[in-house]
Parts: sequence; C-alpha cells; structure tokens
Amino acid sequence: MKRIHLLAVFLMVFFSALSAKGILDYVDVFIGTSNSRWMLGPYASVPYGMVQLGPDNQDGEWMAGYEYSFSSVRGFSHIHAYAHAGLLIMPSAQDFVKDGGSVSSAYRGAGAGYHSRILKETEKGCPGYYSCELYDAACRAEVTATTHCGVHRYTFQAKDNVRILLSSLVVSEYTPAVVKADFRKVDDQTVEGCSHMRGVYGDYKLYYSIQFSKPFDNFNGWCGNDIRTNVESIEGSNDVGAFINYKTSANEEIILKVGLSMVDLEGARNNLRQELSSFGWDFDSVVDAAKRQWEDRLSSIIVEGSENDKVKFYTNFYRSICKQTWSDCDGRYCDTYGKIHQLPTGRKMFGGDAFWNTYWNINTLMSLVHTDFMEGWVNTQLELYDVFGWTSNGPTGMKMSGIMDVTHEISLMVSAYQKGIRGYDSKKLYKAVMHNSLEQGRRFNFGGMNCLSGMEYLNVYDSLGYVPYDLNPSSRTLDYAYTDFCAAQLAKAMGDKKNYKKLLARSANWKNQLHPEWKYQVPKDSQGKWKEDYSPFSGEYWTEGNGWQYTLYVPHDVPELIHTIGKDLFNQRLVEGFEKSYKHRFAAHAFDRYQPQVYEYFLNHGNEANMQASFMFNYSGKPWLTQKYTRAILDSFYGDTPYDGWGGDEDEGQMGGWFVIASMGLFEMGGGVTSNPEFDLSSPLFDKITIYVDKRYNNGVPFVIKTINNSKENIYIQSATLNGKPLKKAKLSFFDVVKGGELVLTLGNTPNYDWGK
Repeated sequence: MKRIHLLAVFLMVFFSALSAKGILDYVDVFIGTSNSRWMLGPYASVPYGMVQLGPDNQDGEWMAGYEYSFSSVRGFSHIHAYAHAGLLIMPSAQDFVKDGGSVSSAYRGAGAGYHSRILKETEKGCPGYYSCELYDAACRAEVTATTHCGVHRYTFQAKDNVRILLSSLVVSEYTPAVVKADFRKVDDQTVEGCSHMRGVYGDYKLYYSIQFSKPFDNFNGWCGNDIRTNVESIEGSNDVGAFINYKTSANEEIILKVGLSMVDLEGARNNLRQELSSFGWDFDSVVDAAKRQWEDRLSSIIVEGSENDKVKFYTNFYRSICKQTWSDCDGRYCDTYGKIHQLPTGRKMFGGDAFWNTYWNINTLMSLVHTDFMEGWVNTQLELYDVFGWTSNGPTGMKMSGIMDVTHEISLMVSAYQKGIRGYDSKKLYKAVMHNSLEQGRRFNFGGMNCLSGMEYLNVYDSLGYVPYDLNPSSRTLDYAYTDFCAAQLAKAMGDKKNYKKLLARSANWKNQLHPEWKYQVPKDSQGKWKEDYSPFSGEYWTEGNGWQYTLYVPHDVPELIHTIGKDLFNQRLVEGFEKSYKHRFAAHAFDRYQPQVYEYFLNHGNEANMQASFMFNYSGKPWLTQKYTRAILDSFYGDTPYDGWGGDEDEGQMGGWFVIASMGLFEMGGGVTSNPEFDLSSPLFDKITIYVDKRYNNGVPFVIKTINNSKENIYIQSATLNGKPLKKAKLSFFDVVKGGELVLTLGNTPNYDWGK
C-alpha cells in the first residue's frame, strides 16, 4: 500500500510538472496583430534585437507589415523598426514571377505574384520563433533570430524546381526607395550585397551576408523587368532581387543564415560569425537560445493570479522590450551622415520610436529590472550628443528624427541619474541636458525631412512664457515646461543653483496657457490673444490630442494644477471624462476609418498624453477613484485577442509598459526625476507580484506585493503595510522598492474613503 501511495504521489507531481506553464507560455505574440502598425507582428526577435524577422502580408499602405486576418504571406522581411525596413526572403514553388503581387489577388489571378496562401491553423509563434505552412510554396516556413541575424528553415515537398527569392524592395509602413541594391554570388552557398535605402528620415545602407545549408543549382536575378539567369551578380535601383533554384526531395530542409549590418559588409559577415557560428546549421538551438534570452528578461517579474491576466501581463511585458540595437557586434555604428564610429568595448547604440511620455511606462520598467537597457539608452544619448551636438527623442536607426517634437529623452536621462543608475559620464550628461534645455533647438534636413533636436522657438518660449499657436502646436508649452522641471532637478542635484532657479521658474509656464475663466489650456498667439471660439475638444493646435486632454498634462506639478483649476471642478471634469469614456473603452480608436472623430473624445488612453489620468485622483483627494478607473482601463482597454490588443497604437512598447506597471499598482507621475522618486499606488491586478530588482545597482533582494481578498469586485484598498508597518498614504518611495521588502494591500468591494489621502 505504501508503494502504491508513493507511486501515486510521484505520478501526480510528474504530470503536474508536465502541465505547468513556463513564462513564455503566457506570451501570445498574435495579440493585437490585426489593424496594427508595421512594427507590431509575430516577428522572431531577441530583446533589443536589430532583426525582427517575420511575415509580411499587406500591400503598400500606412500600417503595412503583418495583418492577422489575412491568410497569406508575401515574404519574410528582417527589419520591422519605425521608418526602417530591409531584405525580404520568400520560398516559392509557383511559376516564376519576380514580385509578390497584391495580397488581395487570387493565387492564379492577375498580379497574384509569388505570395502564398497559408494554412492558418498551422501558424505558430512565440518569443524568438514563427512558423506556418505555405500552401502555394509547398513548404513549411520557420524563422528565428539573434540580435543581428535571421535564420530561416524551409522544409519542402518533393519538387523539381523550387526557388528562394531575395528582394531589396520591402513594402513597409513608409516604404523606402531603393537607391541602389546588389546581390552577388560568392560561392554556391553564399550570397552577399547591400541595399542603399532612402527613407523618410534620410538614407541608410543595409548590408547582408547570406549562407545556404545546401549548394544551390544556379544564381539569378532581376532589375525591374530585366530578368537574368545564371549570372554572378545583379545590381540596380528600385526593384532589385535575386533567386536561386533547387530540386528538393520530400521533407528536405534548407536553412538560411542571414547576417545584417548597417555599417558595412564586413560588419554583416562578422555579426554572422559572432552570433551564429557556434550553432552550425542547428536551427532549433538558435530558437532555444532566443527563448532563453526572453525567459531571462520576462522572469524578472513573477505574477500570480488569473490565467487570462497573466497572458495579458507577460504579452505586454514582452511588447515593452522591443527597441533595437543598431551598432554591430564589434561596437561600430554608422551615423546619419554615413560616418562610421567605434564605441568602447561593451557599449551599444539603441534606437526606436520616440521617447514620448515613456516616463509613464517603459522608463519605470527599465529602472526596476532592466538597468542595463536604461544605462545603454543614456550612453546612446551621450554618444549622439558627442557626434551631433544634441540628444534625440527618437533615434530611428541613428537618425535624428525629432518625431513628436518633444524632448522627453531628458526625463530618461535625469531619472537614471536620480535613481543611481550611473554607468556613464555624469558630467557629460549634465552638459548635454543643460545644452538641450538652454540652447535654441536645431532642425536637420535628412532626405528632405525637417527633423528637430532640442526646443524649437526656445527664445520665444523664454520671453513670452509659452509657445504661440501661430508658430508651433500649443502642446509644446506643456512639453517644455515638464522638460524644464526635469532639467531643474538635475541642476539641483549638481549644485547649479542659478540654472535650477531659472529652469524651475520656467517649469511653471504651463500656467500661461491656462485660461483664467475657462480653466482649460487654450492656445495663445504671438500677440498674447487667446484663440477665439475655441473648443477644448479641438485637436487643431495640439499634438495628437485635444485641449481637454492636454489640460491634464502637468505631470510635474499636479497639486498646483488641481489648485489652479479648483479641486471640485477638477474632480467633476475628470469623473465626467471617465464615465463618458467607458463606452469607448478609454480609447479614441485612432485607427478607425473616421479619423476626424479621434479628437472628439474625453479620455484617450490609446495615446500618450492621457496615460496619467486615472492616477490623478491620488492628488485630488479621491484615491479610491484611481483604484476604480485604473482597474477599469486594465480590464477593458487591454484585450487578449489578435483583433483586440490595444485601443490605439501600441507605440513600440509604451502601451505594454503601462499595463505592466499599472497592473502592479505602481505609477510614476513625474517620471522619477526628483532626488527621492515616488510611486503612486493603486490596486494591483494580481494576488502576488515578485519583482526581482536588477542586482547591478541594488542589493538583489526581491520586492513582493501581496493582495488580500483580491478579485474582480474587490478593487478598493482598505489598508496597507510596508514591511509590516502601516502605510497610510498612496505613495511609495522608489528606493523602498529597490532595496527589497514587502507591500501588503487588503482589498474590498467598497471604497475606504479614509485611506490614501
């Protein structure tokens, strides 16, 4: 009997272990991939990988890239970054055509091209891996990636003439022009070349070195309508590509290893050698290595709660780590002007979309569990400062894009310093921040695009105390005021009393646009006249928002904003905004067909200017409403299907980052730029959260957040303790978190009107 009992226990433990989910099992790479932008798809990548390799199936339009609802693939392209694309590869068993054709065309119809229908039920994806059955191409396609390399495995049926096509022309969100491209046969297993691309932010070159596991029968290419067979190389402009031919047996695998570089061909070869030589032709081992990188990053926070909420948590956590490394393995990178620079050993150059209000999402995550990324971003900014004389709010590739025309990289830099993340030259950081804050901004012309660094019309802003709407969007006044506050805090930390005083005074400039009677932010012209017949729901003078939304946008001085408007009026407006936004799930649905409607809404969590709104009740004497509306956003704005991920643009990790932070009941209103950064508290989504704080700058003791009586109904904080002592305010020091400890929150289904005030 004893043996039987022990056997039963063993079997129970064994099968329990088999059924237990790992971290990556909770990441659904298909969530939100319908009606999404170019950068978001089920692409194989590693954290901060330059290569984001995956299927493209849309025609040339704004979003482009991958659309979940389409059952076809045009090809697998390697770079899905903001304003950057490059190198598409596609296997084909159809009659030869040189282009992908329209994905809306029938397979054998006019213009169908080489794109292939897929068996949708065979489509699989997880962090670091994607696969599908290409019906028309008669093969199974699988892709994975390292930082600078893509790996393809095509398993073919028995065919006399299959081909693999290589194309320089990638239909993307902002399809770049191919100035010049070439493909060159090195030997019967190697193809190399370069695509010189002209994108919206100027020119860039993508170099590639491609190795094939099986010698190919012949090498061919095309340039426009000129198709050439049995050649050694092909080059030209616009539509340039190559194709190779094979005879395959049933279930024969052909593997491609693709090394990429934005520097030169030797960089592509070296990246390939450094990252893939140890794997040989073992595709599965590359997949496993990519998964281990993701698991290492995502396991820095462990949550316990409902299975569905865990899927949303880890999927959003995964999406928050989506920027790119643009320097090569050897530390070289190419700047906007085509000049090659060498970084010190161990340094990298990061790039991505704009740092637009990332102090409310991604920055916080990095400072807790990914300090190497945060430190890397600061060093990237300081390198740009050395090269260009300015930092950048959106280094797309290494381009000074100036996207969104804000200066929020300053917040990241100051926050890193204040939180003790200081693996860089602090004196240079201070010099760079002061330069961007005190010197007139500069515009760069890259490829016909007028890109901004620093504060445009700073002289006008300095003299008038606001940015006139006849010169720039009125949101500039609010963005600049916040940056002034950030820079002032760094000046204070550095003992610069003069600039601290100047910048702190300037950070109050938001008051100069607040109408004394209407109590809204209202545009002013250069003569000091308020805009007449102005509607706060007009988006005409604001960057992707309206006056109602931007009136709330004073992250560095919310108490004074509430005092100036009046607490009762402030709360009345904000409650009205949330209640009227429920039916819209707190989103303006910016991707709907009727674009003009986007500005008619009250709250719009789907764009950055409004992501702080629910936490503002912590400052207006009603913290229970912060708990109510934060949970409402977490539950309704964030979906868990391909068609319902986010009610707006995910924006390269920003929506995802917000979910992760807010679902833990934490938020940094001011971006963590003061000498004692604080979290605003709300009701966590989970029963238990364990944050394995980054050991590089802290003692490595986890911080645990526990909830008692947590449920969908019990969303209100009744009481709290920090390390066993009562916590009566809805505030928590950043340094209390990173030194480790335990926060316990008791929840209930009715508000405790006394807690947290």
